[in-house]
Amino acid sequence: MSQKVAILYQTQTPPEKNGIIKPMKPGGYSDSGADITYSLQKQHIEVIIPKESPNVNIDLDWVFPDSKEGIESAVNAGAQIIWMNTVLYSGHPIEEFLKKGISVVGQIPENVDLYDDKWVTNALLKDYGLPIPRSVMITLENIESYILDFPFPVVTKPIRGRGSQGVSLVHSKEELTSILKKMFTSNDFGEALYVEEFLSGEEVTITVMPPGNYKINYEDIHQEHYWSLPPVRRFNHENGIAPYNGTVAVINNSEVLNDTELQSDVILQLCKDCEQATQLVKAKAPIRIDCRANAEGKYFLFDLNMKPNMTGPSRPHRQNQDSLTALAARKIGWSFDDLILNMLNQNWRLL
Repeated sequence: MSQKVAILYQTQTPPEKNGIIKPMKPGGYSDSGADITYSLQKQHIEVIIPKESPNVNIDLDWVFPDSKEGIESAVNAGAQIIWMNTVLYSGHPIEEFLKKGISVVGQIPENVDLYDDKWVTNALLKDYGLPIPRSVMITLENIESYILDFPFPVVTKPIRGRGSQGVSLVHSKEELTSILKKMFTSNDFGEALYVEEFLSGEEVTITVMPPGNYKINYEDIHQEHYWSLPPVRRFNHENGIAPYNGTVAVINNSEVLNDTELQSDVILQLCKDCEQATQLVKAKAPIRIDCRANAEGKYFLFDLNMKPNMTGPSRPHRQNQDSLTALAARKIGWSFDDLILNMLNQNWRLL
């Protein structure tokens, strides 16, 4: 690829939407952004970076801020493709550059704005017959009068969440009311929260890739439809919840399903469900869907993540930093470098 690439990281919290706040990841994905930049550079892709002599250990030496000035700076330095390794929303500065015809890697900002909302997304998936856990939205207005039509334990989570931040397993109505009041008081997540039934079975995460041209095992493959990477099993949960990957490295609590499991009817159907969900949200780049089985072994899609973490073992000091997507990619023969190059090849521009 002869076009020059620059990678963005997140510099500010997205605007509050309908009273709901999406908290920002510390560092704004600059760690994975630097991993991506380093990987591309190793593969002789021309990457524009903000520092002339970047320090391999300093994330911010490798990535541009996702502000208008940051993007302008990358474009003025020669970048023709912008990799949006950041949280997008309607009104994000990248929209101005999309209108001018810049190529990008990542999602359509207004789609992220819409589908980052768990309540909206799960209602959409349910309308299309996809299996979604029972849930209720609780606000400051109905906190004293809400009714659950499913039993305890339940899971409480932000409506626009990030990983397992703010997610709790709750065993009684008193405990739930207390946790909700604390979350509302902190205002970390805004004026509405999401409560869903707890699924006690196995948890798997499925990365779904967009249609496009890929290189797999040295062969050029055209994928006409959305397609799944092999599902990854999550284990060693803490109080029923998969821990945040900033606390526990993914490689310590996750593994790809074995060949027999991957061919089971249940998992093949679950992959189809995730591919349909990805098509519904019109993804332009990989998304990650967390799924979990109930006590009877029936799987539900409980969290659709428009911005999967993309950390990887490209830099020498980051060899244990596989993301869930990188783990899944290895099962089809892709190294982290292969994954990143294949993602870059799906860059798109507004027609």
